[in-house]
Amino acid sequence: MKEELLKELLEKYYNGETSIEEELRLKEYFSGKDVLPGYEAEKEIFRLYSASGQIAAPDDELEARIKIAIDHLEEPKMKRIPVIRRYTIMSIAAGLLILIASYFMLKHHAEPKDTFSDPRLAYAETMKILNEVSYKLNKGTSALEPVRKVARAAQSGLGSVSKSASVLTDNLKQIRMIDKISNANLGSINRK
Repeated sequence: MKEELLKELLEKYYNGETSIEEELRLKEYFSGKDVLPGYEAEKEIFRLYSASGQIAAPDDELEARIKIAIDHLEEPKMKRIPVIRRYTIMSIAAGLLILIASYFMLKHHAEPKDTFSDPRLAYAETMKILNEVSYKLNKGTSALEPVRKVARAAQSGLGSVSKSASVLTDNLKQIRMIDKISNANLGSINRK
């Protein structure tokens, strides 16, 4: 077989455009001993095709078996629909139960109860609680005393820096004034 014809047939074969006769010609050519150099890979491919034999054609019952398999795949979806409805109904029932329970709990807790029947006893208990809260607040603020000391030290340091800056500003004003006067005197001397 000529190389041009071989290239054309192989291209058609790889594109899936060959006829049965053309495929038989390729199989016969590559099963022979005289294969052109550079086509060893194709020879091996066609040798494997020949060794594996022919693929059996599907029988007439294949289509029926495929339909049955597809129907079996769709059955679980149909069975899931009642399960989904059951979960929906259970979710709605649980939501209603929560709403009813919260209504009764809030109604029961909405009415304030008097815990002390004697006003003097209630006043004494309130003072006891307020004293305890005051003690704990004072104890908590005493832990902040070192922070206050640092803040006072920083404030006094800033005050001394501010005083130094004002002294420098005053001195700079005086120096600028002297500089203006001296420049004015030099300008009058240079004109003469």
